[in-house]
Amino acid sequence: MRIAIDAMGGDHAPRNVVEGALQALADLDSGDELILVGPERLIRAELPARCDGQAKLRLENATEVIGMDETPVEAVRRKRDSSIVRMVKLGAGGQADAMISAGNTGALVAAGVLLLKPLAGVERPGIGVMIPTMHGMVILCDAGANIQPKPAHLHQYALLAGIYAEAILHIERPRVGLLNIGAEEEKGTPLVKETRRLLEQDPSLNYVGFIEGRDIFQGVCDVVITDGFTGNVTLKIIEGITASLLGELTQEARTCPGELLAGLNPILARIRDRYDHEQYGGAMLLGVCGLFLKVHGSGGARAIRNAVRWVKDAGARGIHEHIRSRLGSRMA
Repeated sequence: MRIAIDAMGGDHAPRNVVEGALQALADLDSGDELILVGPERLIRAELPARCDGQAKLRLENATEVIGMDETPVEAVRRKRDSSIVRMVKLGAGGQADAMISAGNTGALVAAGVLLLKPLAGVERPGIGVMIPTMHGMVILCDAGANIQPKPAHLHQYALLAGIYAEAILHIERPRVGLLNIGAEEEKGTPLVKETRRLLEQDPSLNYVGFIEGRDIFQGVCDVVITDGFTGNVTLKIIEGITASLLGELTQEARTCPGELLAGLNPILARIRDRYDHEQYGGAMLLGVCGLFLKVHGSGGARAIRNAVRWVKDAGARGIHEHIRSRLGSRMA
């Protein structure tokens, strides 16, 4: 499998990205290849001498970088030799089987739409992210790709994320909930009310109705649908609260007697791993013609390594092909 990685994406690029790619070399099989895309001189500066000429690692020079604060569509069109554009072109041209980036989310979505093209029947791609709960994983879509969607877009996200849940979580007829400020039918914006009507009328969906934010962790649904603005805010709040609670638990645990602390440490470690976004590789850009993973901008080397592991597993299981075929049958 050929995996293209945007070496300049994220808060600590290219160092963390290169380090993660080097760690991921140990997970590759014969015939696999990692393609680091970005200014070659900057990437080489992070590579130890022993990696020069490494058969499983290739550099693809790109002379430009799209910053996190740039206007997405304009940047993609203007910076045609940026690491993001060059990476996506590798996927679009059949020279890469998967793409990974921790860069500008809007630019990644724009490049995916302009260069990879949406799947048949999809108007706007969405970001599907896995949220760990005590009842299992929940997929939230959209997590930031489309902040002003139409009801038809959210309907498509329900289809895409539902198929994704079938493939990645092995759930038959996943339960789909629509995020709202209350469960009552009269509540919500015109967007969610019209989306509710579309979801209710689609027999291919196992729609369970409106859900509130707290319901995400109560095991009432497997897929949560919302607009990209609300989804991204929801995701960041979850991450912040989780980090705060785990930090407080760790501090309190350190005040316990030594024997009790020794027993608590492995429990806390398991909980930290369960809720650590780096553990899950990243979020999938659903609805484009390619296997495209968005890694958290603050992700470190471990996030990149786990992203490589995830796309290798997704490729081996044919998840993208499964989504394409199931989407085609549902929209036929």
